[in-house]
Amino acid sequence: MKNIFTIWLTFMLMLGSCGQELLAQETDTLRKYEKSRPDSLKVPFYKSKLFKATIIPAVLIGYGVSTIRDNGIYSSYDAREDILEAYPNFDTWLDNPLLVAPYVELALVNLLQVKSNNDFVNTALVTLKAEAVMAALVFGLKEVTKLERPNGEDNKAMPSGHTAQAFLAASIVHTELRHHSQWYGVGAYGIATSVAAMRMLKNKHWQSDVFVGAGIGILSSHLSYLSHRNRWGRKPFTLIPTYQPNAAGVALYISLDELQYRRKPRSTSSGHSRHSIFHAPAGNTLAVGQL
Repeated sequence: MKNIFTIWLTFMLMLGSCGQELLAQETDTLRKYEKSRPDSLKVPFYKSKLFKATIIPAVLIGYGVSTIRDNGIYSSYDAREDILEAYPNFDTWLDNPLLVAPYVELALVNLLQVKSNNDFVNTALVTLKAEAVMAALVFGLKEVTKLERPNGEDNKAMPSGHTAQAFLAASIVHTELRHHSQWYGVGAYGIATSVAAMRMLKNKHWQSDVFVGAGIGILSSHLSYLSHRNRWGRKPFTLIPTYQPNAAGVALYISLDELQYRRKPRSTSSGHSRHSIFHAPAGNTLAVGQL
C-alpha cells in the first residue's frame, strides 16, 4: 500500500511541479492571434511558445522512457511488483468511460452558459487535430516499440492509449475553461491521472507506458492549439443577399472591430461592436449604412 501511494504521489507531484509552466504555456497559446513581435523583440528560445508547449510533455515522456523494464531508480518492474502485491485482483471498467469524461465536463459547462475560450467550431477543429496527432503518435509507437504488456496480453503496451486520450481531453478542457476557474483543469487532470493509475492497477500497462502516454496527450493538445492560426468564423467581410421593393442586390457587411483586431493586439481593441453595411441594389446607386 505504501509503495502504491508513492507511485500516485510521484505522478501528482510531477504534474504539480510543472503546473506553473503549463499555465504559462496555455496562457500564451490563447494569445496566438495577436500580431507577432518585431524581429528586434524576439524572445529567447526557452521563452518561446514551442518550448513552453513541449517542455512538460518532454519531462513526462523522458521520465517514462527512463523507467522502461528494469531501468531507473524506481523501474516499471518495481512498480508492477508493488502493485500486484497490494492489489493482486484489482479490476474495474471505469477506465473506459473516464476517457471522455473531460469532454463531458466541457459540454456540460457550456450548456450551463459557461462559455469556453473558443466557439464550438474552433474548439471542435482543435480537438479533431489533436486527436489525429495523438492517434498517429500512439499507434505508430505501439508498432515500433512492440513492448509486451505486463499481463502478457499482447505486445502493444507502449504507450498507453487510454492515458494519452485522457490527458489530451484534460488539456483541452483546461485551455478552454481556465479563464473562468483553474478548478476545471484540476478536475480534468484529476480524472486523467485516475485513468493512468487504473491502467497500471489493472496490470494493462507499465509505469513507463502511462507516463509516455500522458506526455503524448498533452503534447498533441498543445501542438494543435499552436497550429490553429486561422480561426474560423472571424471574417471582416461578409456578403449577404438582400431584397428591396422592386430591386434585389447584395449587402457587403464589414466588421470594423474585426479589421482593427487583425491589426492590433487584443488588449487594445475596443469593447464596442462597430459594423458597416454597404447595400448594392440592382440599380446604379450605392447606399451606405452605419450601424
